[in-house]
Amino acid sequence: MFPLNKLNRRNFLFATALAAGGVTGLAGEGFAETHELKVVKLEIPLERLPRSFDGFTIAQLSDFHYELFTAKPISQAVEMVNRLAPDLVALTGDFVTSPLFEGPRSLRKVAALAAPCAAILSKLRARYGVYAVLGNHDVASDSGRITRILADNEIPVLRNRAIALKRRADRIWLVGLDDAFIGRPDLGEALKEVPADEATILLAHEPDFADEAVLLPIDLQLSGHSHGGQVWIPGLGAPWLPPLARKYPRGLYRIRNLTLYTNIGIGTIHAPIRINCPPEITLIRLRALNS
Repeated sequence: MFPLNKLNRRNFLFATALAAGGVTGLAGEGFAETHELKVVKLEIPLERLPRSFDGFTIAQLSDFHYELFTAKPISQAVEMVNRLAPDLVALTGDFVTSPLFEGPRSLRKVAALAAPCAAILSKLRARYGVYAVLGNHDVASDSGRITRILADNEIPVLRNRAIALKRRADRIWLVGLDDAFIGRPDLGEALKEVPADEATILLAHEPDFADEAVLLPIDLQLSGHSHGGQVWIPGLGAPWLPPLARKYPRGLYRIRNLTLYTNIGIGTIHAPIRINCPPEITLIRLRALNS
């Protein structure tokens, strides 16, 4: 589990606001944190990683939920990622926010918001490219349109398919899964061209899918979906987490032979606040155990 933060000014203000019923103060602190981007740097060893890929870096961004007030943190994230100069960028879904109980017209408007989001993300630069999977909100609005918008901005969407990443005579595989919550995920189809003895990285929006991924030869799963709860109370955790993000809600996990990382995202839903869940850029450096 991701370690709980120590009691700092924001935690103190949060606890004080709760105790005093200071909703306005809490909202102000929570809104401010939505713009405080944090870079989380990790080294992840993979037993099957070829030596030529030792040091390969992946920048992960997730859960953009584009609207006007999220445009700035998304743009800041792009600038920060480009300064990190990763080998690959992985975008793990939810480019838009699908409203509940709305008709087709509203859903089409929601899907259209993928265009300004993709325009910002098109400025990402990485030696091996930028790849995406869809999240549950994307599938619930108009997955086909969002896929086309991303592709038009040179961001391929991997829906139950894999691509090989080659370095000298070696390769590893990047596999993308359709949304596990309301999509049509087919991991068998995604892996059909992947040799069972080669290193495999899975992009899957929902982290709790790891309990299925661990049954197949997958080395690393990158997920989002949870937002870390958006509110993380020291000593208690998140008051609410979405389905398929309740077992592995944030941070780094080891599940038998599978390593899982759950990114807590950039955007928000329900309310534009974050408490102890600053928007996150993850920079993962892969390490070969036999290097």
